[in-house]
Amino acid sequence: MSKEQYRQKNPDDVVVVAAYRTALTKGGRGGFKDVGSDYILRQLAHEFIKKVGVDPKLIQDVAIGNVLHKRGGDFEHRGALMSAGIPYSAPFVAINRQCSSGLMAISQVANKIKLGEIECGLAGGVESMTKDYGPQALVKIDPAYENNEEFLKNQIPMGITNENVCEKFNIKRDVQDKFAAGSYNKAEKAQKEGKFKDEILPIKVWQEDEEAEDDENDDDDDDVKEKEVIIELDEGIRPGVTAEKLAKIKPAFKDDGVSSAGNSSQVSDGAALVLLMKRSFAEEHGFKPVAKYLSCSIVGVPPEIMGVGPAVAIPKILKQLNLKIDDIDVYEINEAFAGQCLYSIESCGINEDKVNLNGGAIALGHPMGCTGARQYATILRLLEPGQFGLTSMCIGTGMGAASVIVKE
Repeated sequence: MSKEQYRQKNPDDVVVVAAYRTALTKGGRGGFKDVGSDYILRQLAHEFIKKVGVDPKLIQDVAIGNVLHKRGGDFEHRGALMSAGIPYSAPFVAINRQCSSGLMAISQVANKIKLGEIECGLAGGVESMTKDYGPQALVKIDPAYENNEEFLKNQIPMGITNENVCEKFNIKRDVQDKFAAGSYNKAEKAQKEGKFKDEILPIKVWQEDEEAEDDENDDDDDDVKEKEVIIELDEGIRPGVTAEKLAKIKPAFKDDGVSSAGNSSQVSDGAALVLLMKRSFAEEHGFKPVAKYLSCSIVGVPPEIMGVGPAVAIPKILKQLNLKIDDIDVYEINEAFAGQCLYSIESCGINEDKVNLNGGAIALGHPMGCTGARQYATILRLLEPGQFGLTSMCIGTGMGAASVIVKE
């Protein structure tokens, strides 16, 4: 099909009706530090329903991505959504394909609409890296696998896989710091200009009030004081970042490595939701589509260089859709690490001026299960009517994913 054919509106199209997110907060010490992923999701869903004006009874299926919570939050996240007003009649599925989980949730709902199984579904992702991220319990490796090379490749830490990419493709530290500084600078400018305001829904949380606790007598230490806070601004954005400043940060994964806390994605908490419908269903119920969903691709790559995932997934989806690199107007490519993101951009021949226009995960954060849906909330505000947008990310254990939409 041609670009003009993709822009045509047909009753059976899968369309995005709305996409919103929370602000992304600092893992361990940010605005969501005292609440879990279920609470974050519940509050966002509550505000999402009010903002969009959708009758929750119209929602016929729900898919939520999550990486770190036990069992993907299957019990807790369904409960959170029901408490936000989504009826029990809407089934729920927890999805974990690591960093692409939020996008896989979107893909699953979109495919069910394409097949005619449903006409309206809610997709998204949530992550509390504060509550669920940390040292994992050691698992005893079965003797059958302890010397198996392919098995062990999947146990390589993500930071080391990025070091492998940078060594294999000769990506130097200075270009990574320059790229990372650009991410911070773009995000700082976007925040100052209010460009995130439309995609973020402010949500209310309760935090432990440390100042109030300090004022209490020792006898009252067991009484935890709380305060109500509205979370509405991304917390990871740092002002005045330069490549020179980032160059002073020590390597994070190898003493002689090129990956640092300054040029890698941040540990974050947050959630995002995307409402999809069949076009005829949306029009019947008075909703104006904001984008047409075209397709999603998923690929496998060597686990030891998992960061190259977008470099394989992007060409695959463009070939599927008979589109070229230059046909895409805006790219959102997840900045898991500066090195792997740079490699993906350069190997695909993408104009860097089209990538992560308001900054990426280095500046904003990467709450893993949320990111795939967060990218939709962001890219929809960057596209003009008729323009094509592409989202993509690398995935732990050696995968990559990409999707394409058309703004309406």
